[in-house]
Amino acid sequence: MPPLPAPFRALALAGPRRAAAGESQALLRGRCVPLSGALLFLSIGAVSAAVACRTGCAFSHRRFPFLGVRGLSSVRMESASTTVPSIVVYVTVPNREAGKKLSQSIISEKLAACVNIVPGIESVYWWEGKVQTDAEELLIIKTREALLDALTEHVKANHEYDVPEVIALPITGGNTQYLEWIKNSTKQK
Repeated sequence: MPPLPAPFRALALAGPRRAAAGESQALLRGRCVPLSGALLFLSIGAVSAAVACRTGCAFSHRRFPFLGVRGLSSVRMESASTTVPSIVVYVTVPNREAGKKLSQSIISEKLAACVNIVPGIESVYWWEGKVQTDAEELLIIKTREALLDALTEHVKANHEYDVPEVIALPITGGNTQYLEWIKNSTKQK
């Protein structure tokens, strides 16, 4: 028979033998600690799952699709008629000047409401058969979901890279006034 893992060995050894007077309390505590730890771990998981379902965390919908729970923040975005589906788009650029130039052209074309330029990004990536490392800057672009294709084409046409990074993440909720501002500051498709 293969050896038991350590926690099970302690339980197996404690079972058949008779404990001395002082040992019985220690054995009982030894059994309770792993059991109470497991129960605590399971309770925390159940509580966080329940909270996630109630708060509309996207994690809860993906993790528990069988519950039929739709995230509250998604519903809030869809039902708020004063906003439109919005996204955050990441684009990396080689330097500050390229970032400013691309940001200004994106805003001038009303393809986005706002572009943040984040300096000091170091990117490590696979390119042309080897690992590359470059200092870059990150553009964080807030726009309408419907403008993603136009924004992507604009970036590809005005970027220095052969294959510029353009990745989008959905905005599932937030300050309604800010989301309205995104809608009002961008062109309609």
